[in-house]
Amino acid sequence: MAERSTAAVDVADNSGDEPLTAKADQTTSDGVAHNRERETDSEEAQGSGGTESPGKASPPELHSGHKLARRYRLEECVTRLDGFSSWRAMDEKLRRAVGVHLLPADHPRARSVLAAARSSALLGDPRFVQVLDAVEENDLVYVVHEWLPDATELTALLASGPLEVHEAYQMVSQVSGAMAAAHREGLAHLKLTPGAVLRTSTGQWRIRGLAVNAALRGISSDTPQRTDTEAIGALLYAALTQRWPYENDAYGLSGLPKGVGLIAPDQVRAGVHRGLSELAMRALANDGATASRHESPCTTPEELVKAIGEMPRIRPPEPAFTAPPEYQRTTYQQGTYGRQAPRPGATQPLPTPPPPLQSRTGTALKWAVSALLIAALGLGSWQLADALMDHDKSDDTKKTQTTDGNEKGDTKPAPVRPIAIKGAQEYAVEGSLQAADDVDKTFDGNSTTFWRTKTYTAGPKLAPYKPGVGIVYNLGSAQSLKNASIGLRYAGDHTTIHLYAAGALSPTTSVDGMKEIGTATTSGTTLNLKASKSVKTQYVLLWLTDVPNAPSDGYSGAGWKQAITDVKFTG
Repeated sequence: MAERSTAAVDVADNSGDEPLTAKADQTTSDGVAHNRERETDSEEAQGSGGTESPGKASPPELHSGHKLARRYRLEECVTRLDGFSSWRAMDEKLRRAVGVHLLPADHPRARSVLAAARSSALLGDPRFVQVLDAVEENDLVYVVHEWLPDATELTALLASGPLEVHEAYQMVSQVSGAMAAAHREGLAHLKLTPGAVLRTSTGQWRIRGLAVNAALRGISSDTPQRTDTEAIGALLYAALTQRWPYENDAYGLSGLPKGVGLIAPDQVRAGVHRGLSELAMRALANDGATASRHESPCTTPEELVKAIGEMPRIRPPEPAFTAPPEYQRTTYQQGTYGRQAPRPGATQPLPTPPPPLQSRTGTALKWAVSALLIAALGLGSWQLADALMDHDKSDDTKKTQTTDGNEKGDTKPAPVRPIAIKGAQEYAVEGSLQAADDVDKTFDGNSTTFWRTKTYTAGPKLAPYKPGVGIVYNLGSAQSLKNASIGLRYAGDHTTIHLYAAGALSPTTSVDGMKEIGTATTSGTTLNLKASKSVKTQYVLLWLTDVPNAPSDGYSGAGWKQAITDVKFTG
């Protein structure tokens, strides 16, 4: 396991016999064991709190409108507790909402909060709400993180009832995989509650507060892997039953009846998926008492991921199609107006069709219609023959001129429409960001300002250091992008850029899951990219996979690197 000198928690020890969620509650005097609902983490990012006395430290006296680093404007305090406060703020430089945790620099947990935030930021896993900044400044320590306005807490989702079985399966799969990756890097959560798990509008599940939430509250554990595994089991239990798997009510959920102990979800509520019910018990009952008593308990997120992989895959429900309404005959049919309506249940006789024309007048009418048809056929045949003869006599010059005129009409170029960029954010699949504060310099209209990559010792391909680096641009609304003009600072062999349609400004899917708009390669300082397919999107990812070898220029040393100066999109 990789060691981190700044890690907030140590995940090497997995021993211990006491139920770990209860044990984590006992490590602080925040009253969670008696009233868990106090920490639903609607406060989280929002932030959540406890009541442990921090000593002499007191909450910073701040107010709405206060600016941090001349950039983050505080807008709404979502919690002020235990010597720290959490705010919704506005990043005025990137024009986006962010969350901020604030505490005095002399707070007894200030050092551990900074260390936890910086360790979490280094992970760079998109399944976690990302830490954007961690700073000590002017007697304050503050941690800035993403704010997801389109995401919904698990707490709110469970308020209307248990999750559908496929949703519960997706939740436990994604949360377990994310926590397994975090523990491999030496990071634990220790505060994994329904308020810390979010579902985005695209159906992805994300976790906030990795290491930071526990550091803010002074929570620690001798067996962090088991603590997080048991917490995932509690989340799955709640998702299946809408009940909290302990005797105390918490997070807006009712606890289990007192004195019955831990019972399996499929015994609490009818219709619960048997496999998920046993999985929840294997994660919760770490003393070996499982739902079926045939499976060993899961004590780490990695074991939980393996157990999920051994289950039959749960497919999403089939979409329900409503049958069209039956055809209703109107009651106002010809010959029925004024008639008495039939009695209910009585068989309505079908109207008798009128007899054919049998009279002398009818016979004459049929002969007249037949004669007209014959005359029309003869006239049409004569006109067709005459048209064919005229066509053969037409000269080639006239035909060529007509064709040229049509071609000119068909090839009239469509007008080019510039697409304004409303905002941007750097995107990294793994590792640290390149220069997140400089992304707006790529569309400020000034060719002397730029966003640049770090300098690498080999190239042109960034792999294996990184699969690529890039920026997601917000076009304001869905647009059909046709061309892109990209200004580059360094020439050389060679620069390759791809454009993808992203689902959000902070995509949760990998590049492989996005639709590619187009790609281009250049050895100069200007790259013109034409879309290979028509894709309508609001967010465009500029993905840089190859960079040239450039000399030192006062901004960075010599090596494989690139900088983007101007980006323009047209539709």
